[in-house]
Amino acid sequence: MQMMTKLKFAMFALALAGSAPALAQEDPIIGAWRMTSLQITDSQGKKTDVPYSGQVIFSQSGTLSVQAMDQDPAAKPTTYTANGYEAYYGPVAIDEEKGTFTITVESSLVRDLIGQKLQRVFEVTGDQLVITPVDPKEGWRVTYERL
Repeated sequence: MQMMTKLKFAMFALALAGSAPALAQEDPIIGAWRMTSLQITDSQGKKTDVPYSGQVIFSQSGTLSVQAMDQDPAAKPTTYTANGYEAYYGPVAIDEEKGTFTITVESSLVRDLIGQKLQRVFEVTGDQLVITPVDPKEGWRVTYERL
């Protein structure tokens, strides 16, 4: 009987040790996030909400993927979008101290982005993630909630 108790304890300890990395989330930005708002600020400081939807995923293995869509069927192409849709993926370097991350775009719907390094500012507060450009003159702000 004592052998069975020791065996159960050993199995429990192994299961706990095996799950520890999954439970210990070192970086609060890691995970899947659903977009809740996109806000654009024009040169006069006027803020406008844009009807966007999407998600961003920061993997523990060091990649980032973004998918987002402008819900306006007449949306014009931008630096990041084609037909109102944005999608790119690549390795990401996160600098928790500076509150920035840099993605090297490996694949993208907009082929001109491939190979570019995009640096962004981020802030995680609880289950909310806010991403902004490094240069505030770009005038956008995206808010996400953790999935």
